Amino acid sequence: MTEKKKIKRPSWDEYFMKAAFLVSERSTCLRRRVGAVLIKDKQILATGYNGAPMGVTHCDKVGCLREELKVPSGQRHEICRGLHAEQNVLLQAAKHGVSVRGSFLYITNAPCSICAKMIINAGIIEVIIADNYPDEMAKKFLKEAKVKLRKADIS
Repeated sequence: MTEKKKIKRPSWDEYFMKAAFLVSERSTCLRRRVGAVLIKDKQILATGYNGAPMGVTHCDKVGCLREELKVPSGQRHEICRGLHAEQNVLLQAAKHGVSVRGSFLYITNAPCSICAKMIINAGIIEVIIADNYPDEMAKKFLKEAKVKLRKADIS
């Protein structure tokens, strides 16, 4: 008779957050590498990371204007040449005709207020983060819109 071995499987939070961290490795941002994974029914719908749009030179090649101007984290997003991971994950879903209504979003960092508004309007019901981001307005928007925000319980 063969001996049964107990296999250590990651929790769903661990699994999807690890996927978000793997996705973040594609980022070309010089300041913060962020990954996002959209989930519905325990299936990955789309992924996104922060970086310049397709066909636009990445920051790792031309430098970072926000860094050069010493802009604090969480400010002056409009002068950044990159899109946020949350924006890219929503755009990838849209590009491929995938509805994200009722989905969960795993992100390596909490969203900014601009991304929070997009998350709300996309119909995402829960945002799970690994780390915070200095934008209290984003948290207020999500709370007001009844989008659950929680830190992943991962080790």
